[in-house]
Amino acid sequence: MTHTMLKGSNVPVDAAAVRAVLRWTPGAGVPDVDASALLLGASGRVRSDEDFVFYNQPRHPSGLVRRLPKRSVPEGLTDTVEADLGALDASVDQVVIAASSDGAAFEQVLDLRILLFDAAFAEGEPLAVFDVRPETGEETAIICGELYRRGEGWKFRAVGQGYPTGLIGLATAFGISVDESEAVNGAQAVSGPLDPAAPTGAGPLPAAVPPLPAVPPGPTPDSQATVQHQQPSYGYPPPVAHPAAAAVAHQPAYGYPQPAAEPPAYGYPQPAAAAAHAPDPHFALPPQGPQFVRS
Repeated sequence: MTHTMLKGSNVPVDAAAVRAVLRWTPGAGVPDVDASALLLGASGRVRSDEDFVFYNQPRHPSGLVRRLPKRSVPEGLTDTVEADLGALDASVDQVVIAASSDGAAFEQVLDLRILLFDAAFAEGEPLAVFDVRPETGEETAIICGELYRRGEGWKFRAVGQGYPTGLIGLATAFGISVDESEAVNGAQAVSGPLDPAAPTGAGPLPAAVPPLPAVPPGPTPDSQATVQHQQPSYGYPPPVAHPAAAAVAHQPAYGYPQPAAEPPAYGYPQPAAAAAHAPDPHFALPPQGPQFVRS
């Protein structure tokens, strides 16, 4: 019986070995799709870089997880990962099955689905089927499903979680070490044009724009104002108007009326001005001691 799965659902896996088959419909403008697998420990991360099975490392050192050649079938193209679950080391808690696209995002990939088969049979109905649909359309890598331990057996969960950073972003999220030059090249590929026909090289630089002619500064608003407004001085009392300007009506600063009495500085009352100091005509310096006498 085939289980048609929804995102987030899970089913028990009774087979000792399984084939996880990615299948999609090729066509004009459809990018190539590659299957990969990550063997995760109890921490949810790979134990080493050897736990990453993909097109440049198609076989795990244990030989228990491997990537099979792509095939053309009547329904489309397939890429397959096979895993011997019953023989995996006890330190492996999960096997993540992922897909990555080459040259465009998954919004261009048609009819992507993952089919889980019992590897003991070359033919037959799949154990489970999950139609993988990108959520944003910008994903260039997607976790299609995961095989994980449950008690003494295994289960399969439909995931469908996407990454816009491609296979490099997916791998580093699970602890794979990626060379910096590869990461830069991968980031450039992700951020590049999605249209394969679009040019990738930089075009000629545009001609330099001539500088704009200098514009002579115009008169400031204050110099053109009919009436000059008294500007406040940050809490200090404004200066007293000159007697010659007494005939001109006093304008409030910034449109606010000013109090009749000038406010004290910073809100504190100011001391009365002290009388001018007058020297005492009877003052005389005391006699100088020997320490001040020049020798």
